[in-house]
This record gives sequence, structure tokens and C-alpha cells, in this order.
Amino acid sequence: MEWYEDESFWSDFSGTMFSARREAEVARLVTDSPLLSFDSGARVLDLCCGPGLFLVPLARRGYAVTGVDLSPRMLDRARAALADAGERARLVRADMLTHTEPGHYDVVLNLFTSWGYFARQQDNVRVLRNAFASLAPGGRLLIDVLGKEVLAGWIGRPQLVELGDGYVIQRDTVLDGWRRLRTDWTLVRGDSAREASITCWLYSGAELCALFEAAGFTDVECFGGFDGAPYDQHARRLIVRGVRPAGR
Repeated sequence: MEWYEDESFWSDFSGTMFSARREAEVARLVTDSPLLSFDSGARVLDLCCGPGLFLVPLARRGYAVTGVDLSPRMLDRARAALADAGERARLVRADMLTHTEPGHYDVVLNLFTSWGYFARQQDNVRVLRNAFASLAPGGRLLIDVLGKEVLAGWIGRPQLVELGDGYVIQRDTVLDGWRRLRTDWTLVRGDSAREASITCWLYSGAELCALFEAAGFTDVECFGGFDGAPYDQHARRLIVRGVRPAGR
């Protein structure tokens, strides 16, 4: 079983990944980011939607939103979050490696480093092609990851994340000559500890743009943050956006 198939992982570490602070940050992003502003009524797919942090504010803006995730537990949380907010979105349990809905969406989003987890590089590329197939002509794919150049600027000592009932220690290790990253997590609650590891591929801006183009996308652009800033030495994230051209 791969780490992302382990339901206990999402339960144990969700407090770190999907904190109240991050939820508030996402709400601000959806309100303010020019990269997350779409035509009225746009059909938006949040691929790997998790507990629905983006679903709620996207639905609130009037988009026709679909959330896809492999984890039943995360989808249950997304369903509850939508209900609490009085918003609606379509939720689908599916694997991004195989999920396609040909020509169904105007926008496909994959956010907060939810891409690059498959051990085989060709499987990660397949996800790009699935997104291409699911977009209507003129539709856009936007992927947000932690780029190599950004990671190189801060990776170092372990990080400590305090929770209400414990804390998480996070350690990052670069593998295979900057091709992959392993993140080791230790969750401590009282006198018990739980360990888990995430491994994902690392991409530079140039590498990810090239993969978009190989999958058929045109007008590929690279940004360093959700404010639309350039991907340069001040970048905080690596965000790549591409268009499915008309006639394809």
C-alpha cells in the first residue's frame, strides 16, 4: 500500500496539513488571487481536493465545483465542510491516475503539492494528460507545487509544528540528485509517537513547463505565487498554468 492510500495517515496528520490557519489562508487566496479568478459559472475541478479547503470558497464564488479525491475520509470531511458553509459541490471518489471526464471542465486545479507522488515518472505525466482530456478546448490546468528553486532556499533543519494535543516534527531529505524529496513526519501525542514518510518528485520551473508542453498544453506560464508574481529568486511556490488549445 502506498502512503497516500493509508487512511490512518490522513487522519493522524490532517491537523498539520489542513490547519485552521491554512483554511483561512485558502479563503483569502480564492478571494484575492488573479490565478483563481475564472469566468462566471466556470466548471472547476479540484483534483485531490482533500477535506475541501478550496471547494468551499470556490463554490461561494459561484463556480460549478467538483472535488475528486481517493480518500473516503477526506471526502467525508469535504462534505461536512460544504454543509457547514451552506455551499454545494459535486464530490467524486476516484484515483487521479485514471480519472477523466472528457471535455467536462473549464478549469482543473491541483494545489498545495498534490501532484508528483507516483513512483513512476510516466504516471505523473499521465495525470497531466488526464487533465488535458478532461478540459474543454480553451480550458486551463493550474498546478501548484514546491519547486526545486524554492526548496533550495529554505531546506535545512527539522521543523516543529505544534498541535492542540501534541506536535509534529518534519524532516526533509533530497534524494537522487534533486529528483525527489522525502519528508519524514513524527507525530507525538502524550507518550505515543506515530511516524510516516511522503516521497514525491521535485521539479524546476523549466522542467514542469516542459512536461505541460509535452502533454499538449500551450500558452504555458510559470508563477512564483498566487498573486501572479514571476517565478524568480523571490518565489514562494511554483505555479504552472497551461491551456488546452482549441481544436484538440
